[in-house]
Amino acid sequence: QMVLVESGGGLVQAGGSLRLSCAASGRPFSTYAMGWFRQAPGKEREFVAAISWSGGYIYYADSVKGRFTISRDNAKNTVYLQMNSLKPEDTAVYYCAADLYGSGSRLPREYDYWGQGTQVTVSS
Repeated sequence: QMVLVESGGGLVQAGGSLRLSCAASGRPFSTYAMGWFRQAPGKEREFVAAISWSGGYIYYADSVKGRFTISRDNAKNTVYLQMNSLKPEDTAVYYCAADLYGSGSRLPREYDYWGQGTQVTVSS
């Protein structure tokens, strides 16, 4: 069982920045691809970004490309999502997820473990 705990969400004005963190425990972190997803009220969970277990492959949704950066620190068992130039449409609950030996899938069903989520609210 892997436990994922997100932090760093909050309220920010449009154009601002936030850095989300996801701390993992319980399984060898370096063997898991990590993804960030988000879900806004009344909408389906959507892919935001993913990084392979090695860190060699990184993927972004078109809606966040150039604004968000995913990274991982295997020594700290943590994955990050740096979010810049935030827009009101980025408002959602953000979840991190882990996929054993994954390459960074965009599909939620590929992920084995999920965190509880952290709320990000961007005001206009």
